[in-house]
Amino acid sequence: MVRIHDALYMAALAYSSTSGAAKQDETINQHAFDQQLDEISPELDQPGGAGPAHSIVSDGVADVVIQQPDLKLVVISNRVAPFDPNKPQTGGLAAALEPVVQRSGAVWIGSSDNRGDGTERPLPLVKTGAGEVARLELPAKDYPGYYRGFSNSTLWPALHSLPGQMSGSDEDYESYRNINDFIARAAFDVRDRDAFWVHDYHLLPLGAALNDLGIERPTGFFLHTPWPAPDMIEHVPHHRELMKSMLKYDLLGFQTNRDLNNFAACLRTHFGLQSKDGVVTTERGQTRLQKFPIGIDPKQFAEYLAADLSPAEQEKVSSLLQNFEGAKFAIGVDRLDYTKGIDKRVEGLDQLLKTEPHSISLLQIAPSSRADVEEYQKYKDHVENTINRVNAEHGTDEWRPIHYTNDSFSQAALARLYRAAKIGVVTPLRDGMNLVAKEYVAAQDPQDPGVLVLSKFAGAAEEFNENEALLVDPNHPEEIAAAISKAANMPLEERVTRWRSMMDKIESFTIHDWLADNVRELDKSRVTVPADEFHRFGLGWTNEAQMPLFGRHAEALATYNEIHPADGALKEAAFEDENKAYEALEASLIHTQDRLWNLPADTAPISGRPE
Repeated sequence: MVRIHDALYMAALAYSSTSGAAKQDETINQHAFDQQLDEISPELDQPGGAGPAHSIVSDGVADVVIQQPDLKLVVISNRVAPFDPNKPQTGGLAAALEPVVQRSGAVWIGSSDNRGDGTERPLPLVKTGAGEVARLELPAKDYPGYYRGFSNSTLWPALHSLPGQMSGSDEDYESYRNINDFIARAAFDVRDRDAFWVHDYHLLPLGAALNDLGIERPTGFFLHTPWPAPDMIEHVPHHRELMKSMLKYDLLGFQTNRDLNNFAACLRTHFGLQSKDGVVTTERGQTRLQKFPIGIDPKQFAEYLAADLSPAEQEKVSSLLQNFEGAKFAIGVDRLDYTKGIDKRVEGLDQLLKTEPHSISLLQIAPSSRADVEEYQKYKDHVENTINRVNAEHGTDEWRPIHYTNDSFSQAALARLYRAAKIGVVTPLRDGMNLVAKEYVAAQDPQDPGVLVLSKFAGAAEEFNENEALLVDPNHPEEIAAAISKAANMPLEERVTRWRSMMDKIESFTIHDWLADNVRELDKSRVTVPADEFHRFGLGWTNEAQMPLFGRHAEALATYNEIHPADGALKEAAFEDENKAYEALEASLIHTQDRLWNLPADTAPISGRPE
């Protein structure tokens, strides 16, 4: 049995040997401390010698968790929401996190619209609701490679299993890592907060960067996109390094079971790592893999329906709806992104109109996205050419089948458009969740609801089954055509039944439940258990601010060791001093030691096969 006293003793030697050196923030030499701990054998050990011996009783690790629900969170993502209900949202992530920050008092760190020279400055915190926001001027030199390059030309298509859209370079990857390091250094200003919650594919290695800076607070990561199968992730340069860095997070959250299982399969395939009950154990510690399907706030969405629009936006909405007076129409709301399947949707409408002329119109709202990325410009041209062809073939002077706009709309304006549309068409080729599907359902009139046509490869399809939404393969326009036709002719009773079932699910798990689940699980990374129930002590947490009594024990132990054994009375008194200092330290660990990992003897390394 490894004795906690031996670990402290060896760490104390490392501490005393560097006590004369300058220490930033009075931090003990962590490398020496961790090295000493790593050299302790995990085999059973009997206390010996005449010195102090405080042994651990370890018949098993107690499942003791002290809940600390009032976490002072730091939320980090690439973008920050506008925090203005009259301004268009910048994506599902922003829409999801804005209420979280305003209501929970979190700090949200993200990028601003301006670029900087890389100079590090104090975190520019601005109050918003109960929370604070910091918009960083990311370094101009690295930003193109980070954002346009590795994030959106390499990772984005790979995560959506579209290898043909991938491009990038090693320079892009270097910029990606540089930006992550820059954000980590900026976040160091709020290192004393309770936990860090990082979002999305732009920041896969941020947890490792925070760890390298000595920020040992619990860290969680949530992926809003899908995660692909092992053979797909191989297309990403440095994919093994990225996955290793992801295992520096304590908690990895995914939208669906499919994404979680794909990530676990990647760990098995590329590292030989197995997860047990959703936990992956490496030499660093434990990383938990869990599913957190993101929701919306249906009550807030109901408020959007009743909210006043600005005169300009009211005019814009009214002008659009005039095109469909007295007629059924379908609505699609997507960023102009090749993963959204807009072109296949238009082809589906084309096929439908060939057999059912003038039967249905489509309002396609598609705000431009990443216009400086070549693949996006090509896709925009392709979509618009396809729309023009369908309108020319099926339209008349009085009627146009597809009304297309690149304008952005506020949530309140979208709510009105959703309610007016009798069919919601959400057909991405692949998507993490797709909140438009849930927003469309939430906006419907309970007495006369519309029908949701949904891609079976959207995360929302894991929640809405075939008895609720009309599920289609988005790669097959004929399936989209058949579903739109069925939706347009569906009896009221069936529409109400389908809608009610989906709405019950939306109301039973909202954005607030999603937040609570994430925070509750992140809080478990701060598990505190009595020190005598671990057979191995620590993995870090050597900062004296968090272990304030360590130095006192180290000093008492050094004094004990310096006394000659022949001086019995003095040796005994020193032993008593050391014993009291140890007991005080042990007691404080129960309350202040945030992470104590129980590592089995067969803990797997993450080195795996060579790159």
